[in-house]
Amino acid sequence: MRFDKDLVAASATPLVLGILAEGESYGYAILKRVAEVSGGRMQWTDGMLYPLLHRLERLGLVVATWGTSEAGRRRKHYALTPAGRDALAERQEQWDVVADVLQRVWTSAQRSAQQAAQPPAGPAVAGGWA
Repeated sequence: MRFDKDLVAASATPLVLGILAEGESYGYAILKRVAEVSGGRMQWTDGMLYPLLHRLERLGLVVATWGTSEAGRRRKHYALTPAGRDALAERQEQWDVVADVLQRVWTSAQRSAQQAAQPPAGPAVAGGWA
């Protein structure tokens, strides 16, 4: 499934903050986690993730430290700061409102479509054949 660029942009920050709320992580693991939690429906690229991580770091929402993998490679690990946890809580509230409003609008639209698809009731005939 291809996602609209605006939707990806709007959801990227709360998604990354939510993943980092699970614990410290590094870029490739974050990409894998996005694919995992989306059931493979969302496939992010390095070119999308790393600028976001750098922006979150500049904003003070995450902190980066260098570590070494089991294979001896250096990796930059990211963790939430207290400000990042606060930002995540705020974003969760915002997304809860947006999701609720969308669900209400879509449910209303479905009801309207179903009503429009039903044939109009004919005139009532009392006592048999007219």
